[in-house]
Amino acid sequence: MPAFDFSLRLHFEVETPRTHKPLDKIAQASDCSLCNVSASSKASCIFELATSKLAFSRTESSPAGEERRHRIPCGDQDQMSFKGDCLAGRVAFVTGGGSGICKGITRVLMAHGCDAVIMARKKARLVEAAQELESLTGRQCLPVAADVRDPQAVDRAVDEAVERFGKIDILINGAAGNFLCPLDKLSHKGFKAVMEIDTYGTFVVSSAAFRKSLQQHGGVIINISATLHYSGTLLQAHAGAAKAAIDALTKHMAVEWGPYNIRVCGIAPGPIEGTEGISRLVPSSEGPSGDDDTDFRSFIPLQRLGTVDDIGHAALFLSLPEASYVTGTTLVVDGGQSLTSANFTVSQLS
Repeated sequence: MPAFDFSLRLHFEVETPRTHKPLDKIAQASDCSLCNVSASSKASCIFELATSKLAFSRTESSPAGEERRHRIPCGDQDQMSFKGDCLAGRVAFVTGGGSGICKGITRVLMAHGCDAVIMARKKARLVEAAQELESLTGRQCLPVAADVRDPQAVDRAVDEAVERFGKIDILINGAAGNFLCPLDKLSHKGFKAVMEIDTYGTFVVSSAAFRKSLQQHGGVIINISATLHYSGTLLQAHAGAAKAAIDALTKHMAVEWGPYNIRVCGIAPGPIEGTEGISRLVPSSEGPSGDDDTDFRSFIPLQRLGTVDDIGHAALFLSLPEASYVTGTTLVVDGGQSLTSANFTVSQLS
């Protein structure tokens, strides 16, 4: 692929406010149920942020020896954590929860008080994952083997979940199939398989969860999408088409099931470190960040790859009552990568 010369510099500065009255009003607000920060502490934090200087810059092809500038963290990360019991009494049903991003989502949800059901095709991997998740979080995790493309098997899995926990509050549709392939080499079978696992599977599981639990008491459905189709990604026509269909399905489900007090949202992860997909698409992603043209991080405004926890915390927020007026939208969690429209440097096709 031809070299991509890209340079962007942005500087933002907020002057010290002349009056503290707006901050005083903020301090009078009640404590936040999302995090462990009191209203007075938040006012202080906001004041510190308002008086600080934030700088962001990146250079793809900088002269040798030029010092790179990096994002300056703002705020105390530890103070902004969610309450540990904010999902107490909830039950999450996660497809693809035995591995990868969806296993990470399950861990984050369970760590905040909910029990979980994880579903995938390989029982042995599910059992191992469930034991690990229970050990890490102290919550219950039920492994159920089923193929999202099999409506009868999915019905049985949902029945087992409801029998065990009494309900489903949160559905995460994360089961997905993908591989790298040029469009002119893509077989009918390969295209169909990805569409069936991703899009059809999302419909099948959502339908079962709606009929057997969500219809009665409401809840949240979160469909895991991607950013592949936002500008077109090399070797990913099949996956991009499937995820675009999921985005559309998210909107339709939100409209039709909203009257049942069911919110339907999507999450579109960008490049996430430690995943099989990113190691194939971005060969330098697993090594230290450097000045190489192939370093994909330099095309990301936040100058880093995402983490599984980034996606987990996005799912956690959308699952909470504080997001009760959010539906029909897809939350992009990609560090701004989709805004630059940089394509991947492929390392392997299998």
